[in-house]
Amino acid sequence: MTAKPIPAVALALVTLASNWSGSRSAATLQAQGKAVTSLGTMTPIDVPGATSTLAVDINVSGAIVGRYLSAGQTHGFLRNPDGEFSTIDVPGAIFTVAGGINDSGDIVGWYALPTAPAQRHGFLLQDGIFTFVDPPGSTSTNVLSINERGDIVGRYCTLAACTAPGTGVFHGFVLRDGAFTIIDVPGAAETIPFGISGSGRIAGGFLLDHSAADLFVLNKDEFVTITLPGGQPVSFDKGGLNERGDVVGFYCDAMLPPCSLAPTGIHGFLISGGAFTPIDIPGATATGAAGINARGDVVGAYSNDARFFHGYLLSRWVY
Repeated sequence: MTAKPIPAVALALVTLASNWSGSRSAATLQAQGKAVTSLGTMTPIDVPGATSTLAVDINVSGAIVGRYLSAGQTHGFLRNPDGEFSTIDVPGAIFTVAGGINDSGDIVGWYALPTAPAQRHGFLLQDGIFTFVDPPGSTSTNVLSINERGDIVGRYCTLAACTAPGTGVFHGFVLRDGAFTIIDVPGAAETIPFGISGSGRIAGGFLLDHSAADLFVLNKDEFVTITLPGGQPVSFDKGGLNERGDVVGFYCDAMLPPCSLAPTGIHGFLISGGAFTPIDIPGATATGAAGINARGDVVGAYSNDARFFHGYLLSRWVY
């Protein structure tokens, strides 16, 4: 595969205020009393030979992307609808994650080089060609989702040393028609969009202070903020949004941020039609939900041995 960088002159950085009014409202969720363990069919996903596999996103045809660990190195992967795996590695990278896939099969993610001033760079893989994606001034870029129009969302940091998501150092961005737009929830210390639908609706997480990690949905010019029924902190690592407005992600039992994927104390969730439903894989010590397609199929990762993760597909949910 050949690499094709985006020319810097083709990219413009604009502020959210110049495009959206940034108005804000809150949504109230109705908690469901029972975690999802029996709806649909759960299929484990493990890349052959990997010590850990995380499924991160799924498109409408059932193609799944994610990351796996083998011999101490992280690689991206594509699992086609027939169950066949392909490895995705940015040329020259020592670390590659495939973080999102649209219905056309375009893949986005992030990578690291052996020596570079930046910690992470984003990429788009389209028709076998890598295009690199970095907002101006970014020292750490994670591209997390792509829709059918080719709009891309993710997070970026401009510090010399960026800490983990949920610690107040990241801003969100959308790349649309060659221009970057900053996404910051009004008043937030940190904003991370992790999903974008074909209509342009964006979902993600935001941090108001160091004790509140909640969700947002940006639809046209309005931010709708969402607090989980129990007030649990959500993870900013990854989540998903589909065409019908369903949102998946995961939350932590521990209240102190940052909330991130761990072998214990993690639960996935689905928000659909204003209802909140936990997702826990039976027998798992931790479950995270990371992606959802238009049919309602969900992918994510779970742990059942307190050390390694397995990917999963929860297919054809009943609504």
